[in-house]
Amino acid sequence: MIVALLRLFALRPLLTLAIFGIPIIVLVAVGLFAILALKLFFFVVLPVLVVVWLVRKVTRWGDAPAS
Repeated sequence: MIVALLRLFALRPLLTLAIFGIPIIVLVAVGLFAILALKLFFFVVLPVLVVVWLVRKVTRWGDAPAS
């Protein structure tokens, strides 16, 4: 059974590429997109949120609500 499957893949390289190559390419693309999304979050979104939070905290520092 395994020999027949290997012989089939040897005779049809495009079928082999379709079965093994495309899922690997998709996994690599999804992994790269996930890394890109994490980098965007950590190096763009998070610093902007921290700056906005600090600016809002500093500007509200003078007018604290009465206890």
